[in-house]
Amino acid sequence: MIRSQLWSQLSRGSSTQNALLSPYTLLLPHRTFSQTPFLPAKPLPARLKINDADLTVSYLKGTGPGGQKINKTNSAVQIIHAPSGIVVKCQATRSRSQNEKMARSLLADRVEAREKGDQSRVALKAEAARKKKASKVKKARRKYRDLEKGAEEGVSEGLEQEADGDVETEVEVEVEKRTTGKDTSEKGPST
Repeated sequence: MIRSQLWSQLSRGSSTQNALLSPYTLLLPHRTFSQTPFLPAKPLPARLKINDADLTVSYLKGTGPGGQKINKTNSAVQIIHAPSGIVVKCQATRSRSQNEKMARSLLADRVEAREKGDQSRVALKAEAARKKKASKVKKARRKYRDLEKGAEEGVSEGLEQEADGDVETEVEVEVEKRTTGKDTSEKGPST
């Protein structure tokens, strides 16, 4: 590449990605360091749209901990979906608008779960989380199984190497220590 082409590539746009490029990095081949290609997760289905005409929204006084401010203001939101009869109440924050937004998303998730069952967004997310956790547990088991296998192989190799030494007396001392609970090794008297 000639200098003008490099400069034109560097000066294109004002994005941070282009700002971080230098003429030296443009000349280098792009390398990927992972062996497996990146596979994006399956896209979730679109959120369910609920008509506002089907909803009954009411604002209630909050209850529970939070002091007098919660109990005095009508910041809790209760939304009733008339066709399905699902009722959602939310008082997570002191803001009425934030509570309403959370209640609407909860209602949409519950209605979708009732209509679609296992194909709903919530069910698909839960299934993905379950698979991820199972994979993590399986990986941990495999790791410790390999460590135990390596430790057993190391112990057996160590015993073979010390076979010409005084292994029998070491075993007898260890058995004596375990049965009596006292250390009878050659360290001297214990205080």
